[in-house]
Amino acid sequence: EAIGLFPTCVRVPVLRAHSQSVVCELERPADVEALRSTLTDAPGVRLVDDRENRRFPTPLAATRVDEVLVGHIRQIPGRDKHRFALWLSGDQLRKGAALNALQILDICLSKKPR
Repeated sequence: EAIGLFPTCVRVPVLRAHSQSVVCELERPADVEALRSTLTDAPGVRLVDDRENRRFPTPLAATRVDEVLVGHIRQIPGRDKHRFALWLSGDQLRKGAALNALQILDICLSKKPR
């Protein structure tokens, strides 16, 4: 399924991990719990979204971790219930642009032509 992403990168001086604020637009309406469930099963992702204990992704927690930490999931207000804001943190040495590009290519090559 196609999704639209509108990333905003927030750069601050950190040792080796970085974070992004991302707006995710789904093809169909959903709720936060459905998105959380999907992210829980996504390869290369670790859901860190514990509002009660105020645990969300941080660069420090993402350091030396292979997965991208995803959390602070919020539905964007409006008539359409298909836009969400997420906060991501990832170790840029373990999950950098080169590895990410290879993983995207692998997904693209493994899909059957329509």
